[in-house]
Amino acid sequence: MNNTGFVFRQPPHGTSSGREGLDALLAASAYSEALSVFFIGDGVLQLVKHQQPEAILSRNYIVTFKMLPLYDIENIYVCQQSLNERGLSVDDLLIDVIICSHSELVTALHCCRQILTF
Repeated sequence: MNNTGFVFRQPPHGTSSGREGLDALLAASAYSEALSVFFIGDGVLQLVKHQQPEAILSRNYIVTFKMLPLYDIENIYVCQQSLNERGLSVDDLLIDVIICSHSELVTALHCCRQILTF
């Protein structure tokens, strides 16, 4: 499997990297179906339900992650260790994901031909 991996490592709303990563992911989906998305470290916070970015005068782009299945993006991996370290569970996430251990996530990353990190 020679696909492209998109890695989200930054928390939402502190920088524009999360929004830029999501835009790049959706744009890439027009050219390829071989896409995988990884949420590691603070990147898992991108998927937390019930965020209120308006309180800090930020745009609410998080709900756009719900569109990933419409773009045929189904390989969405979240690091279990990252969730645990932040006191989160799969029930706290906005979309359906594949929860995996750090080693499983690294194995999936190695299947990617290109990796873009946001």
